[in-house]
Amino acid sequence: MEFSVETFGLTKRFGSITAVDMLDLRVDSNSIHGFLGPNGAGKTTTIKILVGLVRADSGRVRILGKDVRGDDPRVRQSVGYMPELPKFPRHLTGQELLETYGRMYGLSQSQLRKDVPRLLETVGLTGRGKSRISGYSKGMQQRLGVAQALLSDPELLILDEPSIGLDPVGMVEVRDLIKSIAGHGRTVLLSSHLLYEVEQMCTHVTIMNRGVSLASGTIGEITRSLPGKTSLDIEVVNMNNSVEEAIRRMPFVSDLARKDRHLTVLLQTKDDVRSQISQSITSNGGIIVHMVQRGNDLESVFLQLISKSEAPTK
Repeated sequence: MEFSVETFGLTKRFGSITAVDMLDLRVDSNSIHGFLGPNGAGKTTTIKILVGLVRADSGRVRILGKDVRGDDPRVRQSVGYMPELPKFPRHLTGQELLETYGRMYGLSQSQLRKDVPRLLETVGLTGRGKSRISGYSKGMQQRLGVAQALLSDPELLILDEPSIGLDPVGMVEVRDLIKSIAGHGRTVLLSSHLLYEVEQMCTHVTIMNRGVSLASGTIGEITRSLPGKTSLDIEVVNMNNSVEEAIRRMPFVSDLARKDRHLTVLLQTKDDVRSQISQSITSNGGIIVHMVQRGNDLESVFLQLISKSEAPTK
């Protein structure tokens, strides 16, 4: 199967507001696909259409190769969903919550006795299954949300802002969990506004604003698709004229500025040339302290696309 999710001309209006506007979305199978956009871009509405919580006004949806309209039980069993900031009954334990959701999925008691401990282990909650949710941290509640989304052993996992409200440690834990889950042959579609997290996790992204897809593809394809030059900021110990001249002679370098041991290298390519420049510096006696590429990252592309989409038309 080439795509786990496809939408064709998907449109949803709320009164005079068009939340999703003729959206064509493709989510490659066995990918981690980031769904990006500012608040009000239409991401959550799109996700709710995909999982059957909202009915589109027009357009078509295919999930896991099946045409879907509204809440389709044929597809629901193969899709796991965690909403933004999931709210769970705080008086239940984590184990009780998963057992309750599992019965809603139609799982037998014998299945639940086997699956619930395994899921708690998968999401890093071993030993906390009998603790009440009221005593869970935000990170633990998010991980429990992922566990309930995995109850039916879905082929497609849809997560709405899985890292929202977490501290840096919690973000790393959830990021590693999602990458681990995707490594077992699942497709993950996740909505997020945390661009750094998306760049760390995702293979593909779709950037959306005002209900419209602005760009979609692998992160490399998107970052190379926009005009504009990129640059490298480099700090070099043992800076010397040989290092500077060697970099200037490189065919993809358009300009270079040097101040003490700092170099700013302007590039005329969007390819990742850091390894070639590193080799040139070290072979001429320099030692790199740090190197940062600017203008070719996801944040730069995101801001440029959103700014362009919101500019008034003449």
